Amino acid sequence: MAPNPAKNLRVALLAASVAAGMVGLSYAAVPLYQLFCQVTGFGGTTQRADAAPQQAADQTMRIQFDANTSSNLDWAFHPVQESVTVKIGEQNLAFYKATNTSDKPLTGTAVFNVTPVQAGAYFNKIQCFCFTEQLLEPGQSIDMPVSFFVDPELLNDPDAAGIKEITLSYTFYPVDKPKAVSEAPQAASGSVAN
Repeated sequence: MAPNPAKNLRVALLAASVAAGMVGLSYAAVPLYQLFCQVTGFGGTTQRADAAPQQAADQTMRIQFDANTSSNLDWAFHPVQESVTVKIGEQNLAFYKATNTSDKPLTGTAVFNVTPVQAGAYFNKIQCFCFTEQLLEPGQSIDMPVSFFVDPELLNDPDAAGIKEITLSYTFYPVDKPKAVSEAPQAASGSVAN
């Protein structure tokens, strides 16, 4: 049977389209996964909010604070308080402290989650140091606030029944800054510019 050029072209275009689509999906996978986690609280991902609810519940929740630092970042990082007991639905403020223990400026960024993971959909951050990169000069220490509340809807979720304690955990990683582009080479000594 003789080859059919039109059929071969269609198969080649279909294969190229599938390959291009797979490449596009691979680039979109990380942002889509992050969006999915933020919307659903999957994997203990916390939520972002503009403000706490107008009215808090009568029940309380114990919040534990955890801090970790990548071995590639010369920072000391820890919570100022190890835990607090808060009213569910009430806005709260907690602090973490970071110190650059190196002799050079270092930039870090924090990733975070809560456990148990079922609480992720109900733990809301209003303001957090984790939303931006943090630059610390050599020896500099800073207190970094996180403003948060636990959504009262947690009390209506059967999967979250029995949760009495939530752990908020941060890990700081170094941010690799691109090296500055060097200036154009200087003209050789003795040369004349035209």
